[in-house]
Amino acid sequence: MTNPTLRELASLPSGPAALADSTLVLIDCQHTYTHGVMELDGVAAALEEAAVLLDRARSAGIPIIHVQHNDGPGSLYDIEGESGAIVAQVAPRAGEPVVVKQYPNSFVETDLDERLKALGASNLVLAGFMTHMCVNSTARGAFNLGYAPTVVAAATATRSLPGVTGEPVPSELMQSASLAAMADLFAVVVPGASSIPA
Repeated sequence: MTNPTLRELASLPSGPAALADSTLVLIDCQHTYTHGVMELDGVAAALEEAAVLLDRARSAGIPIIHVQHNDGPGSLYDIEGESGAIVAQVAPRAGEPVVVKQYPNSFVETDLDERLKALGASNLVLAGFMTHMCVNSTARGAFNLGYAPTVVAAATATRSLPGVTGEPVPSELMQSASLAAMADLFAVVVPGASSIPA
């Protein structure tokens, strides 16, 4: 028997809002995660799914906001260098704003909330990296501010981490647990871009 989620107990929606009624927020789709010490398991497939999602959003004419993490010159998240640049296949086009952040929650010390309020946004579609960190933190932040987030699972990815007992926690478990934690209350989590109705 599966335990009910807090969303179910609170009678919150179990399915995503229509894409036409949503705003797409792509989080940290940066080269940081495509190679080297921070390369994520499944990152190539996740970027392909993010590109599909982005194409759908552009075709639907909905607002799109890109988020980019910046830790300054010479860091893994140097937005002025190659490492912190947004990957070309999901790079912003003219008119698509980029919100630069320094914390896992994309709302902290940024103008993301103001931008969304100016758009009249209420439903958000979230994708990007890392699932357990910035996607998780942003989904929670969005929920706490009154937005209705949907997370596209196949357009996210994460990495293995050391467990508190010293045993590694494989990326597959991190991914699964992170998505389940968000789905318990903070977001609707759908398998892929095609799961969101037009």
